[in-house]
Amino acid sequence: MATKRNTSNESANKLNIDEAIARNWELPEFTIKEIRDAIPAHCFRRDTFRSFTYVIHDFAFIAALAYAASYIDQVQSAALRMILWPLYWIAQGIVGTGVWVIGHECGHQAFSPSKTINNSVGYVLHTLLLVPYHSWRFSHSRHHKATGHMTKDQVFLPKTRTKVGLPPRDKDPHPDGPHDALDEAPIVVFYRMFVMFVFGWPAYLFINATGQNYPGWASHFNPSCAIFDENQYWDVVSSNIGVLSMVGFLGYCGQIFGSLNVIKYYVIPYLFVNFWLVLITYLQHTDPRLPHYRENVWNFQRGAALTVDRSFGTIIDYFHHHIADTH
Repeated sequence: MATKRNTSNESANKLNIDEAIARNWELPEFTIKEIRDAIPAHCFRRDTFRSFTYVIHDFAFIAALAYAASYIDQVQSAALRMILWPLYWIAQGIVGTGVWVIGHECGHQAFSPSKTINNSVGYVLHTLLLVPYHSWRFSHSRHHKATGHMTKDQVFLPKTRTKVGLPPRDKDPHPDGPHDALDEAPIVVFYRMFVMFVFGWPAYLFINATGQNYPGWASHFNPSCAIFDENQYWDVVSSNIGVLSMVGFLGYCGQIFGSLNVIKYYVIPYLFVNFWLVLITYLQHTDPRLPHYRENVWNFQRGAALTVDRSFGTIIDYFHHHIADTH
């Protein structure tokens, strides 16, 4: 059995290499030192004061947008109100994504030289967006340690032909698809996009959707699951407490200001933030030009290079703090 399995693996690897050669792919041979030496030294300096100015900037815009939105229902024209509310939701979602990005930088310890400041600010910012800060920080660290690895990366793992029931590429008359009448049907594509953009981020947090197939309940809210190490248990618990506290606060706001107002001012912009998170990360790590490496080929620097930077335009890039075009 071992001989057959090894022969099968060698055959699969040969097919992968043959395909790479046919597509003119070349394995990068640069080192981490070469990458770091090419980056100006000032890019590695962390300025706490400057970082806080970005936080103030974002919350000033959030407050200004919410204040402006408070006048929308006073507009006499129903048609105009139907235009203004979506404009508010879109704008607030864009700015809110910037807040999430700052929390992301805190998780990378890039906000400040102080670990305490990084984790305190990140915890608050991500909790406001119902993100379990430490839990996601831990899984995200694993992602960066294995980006582009077929069996160790944490998110947006490509499905192999075997998993979707397709024959080997050299035996498939239509190797690049489609393989089903519904594969590229517009209504099916729209449905998949809707599900991914609306439920993708919560599903990833709750059930590790698109992530590694861990045993048991793999969730960012389960401190005992395989995503986390034992010494991370209480940090995950504290993140859960933060998210539950935020949910409770939103419930309190619903009692004071009305559930409809909570939905209009917070929930719908929150869904737009989720949309941007999924869109940005999916497009960064998914492209026909991007390979995913198996164990015998992958190394850290090759994996780290497997990111496609994409600009969403000057305004969106600005409010997203250039997470998409300079990642």
